[in-house]
Amino acid sequence: MRRARVAYGGAIHDAAPFGEAGGPTRVRLADGRVRAEGEVVWLPPFEVGTIVALGLNYADHAKELSFKSQDEPLVFLKGANSLIGHRGWTRRPADATFMHYECELAVVVGRAAKGVKRGDARSHVAGYTVANDYAIRDYLENWYRPNLRVKSRDGGTVLGPWLVDAGDVPWPPQLDLRTRVNGSVVQQGNTRDLVFDIPFLIEYLSAFMTLLPGDVILTGTPEGVVDVKAGDAVECEIDGIGCLLNTIADDAAFGR
Repeated sequence: MRRARVAYGGAIHDAAPFGEAGGPTRVRLADGRVRAEGEVVWLPPFEVGTIVALGLNYADHAKELSFKSQDEPLVFLKGANSLIGHRGWTRRPADATFMHYECELAVVVGRAAKGVKRGDARSHVAGYTVANDYAIRDYLENWYRPNLRVKSRDGGTVLGPWLVDAGDVPWPPQLDLRTRVNGSVVQQGNTRDLVFDIPFLIEYLSAFMTLLPGDVILTGTPEGVVDVKAGDAVECEIDGIGCLLNTIADDAAFGR
């Protein structure tokens, strides 16, 4: 099952895909009305709690950045202000010299997890969505330690469009993912290549923090990140989960 959250007519609605696969995207609101994809404002597809993000969780991406392998996950938290939905706009500041997308599988927690062993991890997963977690490399203190200025920027993390039930995805997920910029493929990978897989991450995180329903784990991005400019249309797609569209805008579009 796929579901979304959208704003339309002054209210927030639960929504589901409508029509044949491969056709024009339409959504059916919970009250039965059907609207085109562009008629609604897309929100993150669930009520988001704590945002837990992984850095350098694909070996090829770590190699791309000349970063040695790690014994423990590089984990950081993100502010709720960073989130926007499908078809949203993300700002590229005028002084940024290298800003890139990060296509990631996002794991959504379905029930509280504390001290969970990897063999029981699946029962704590509600589902999955697509994330695009932008980074501005020249704002980092160094290339390997994310900081607030990079990873909690307003509108810098795109989430959606759909929340796909965990039962509809093989466990553990081994899904192809790709990023297109203006229609050209610039990044490809598969979640089987995660350095720290999802069962490990749930065990690792729940050993020292309680994961709650609505918490989301952004699992990292593979190699293939390139600079994006204002006006670029960025699509992050994961097979079986969805295609997340986002557009880069300059300071003028945000009145800055």
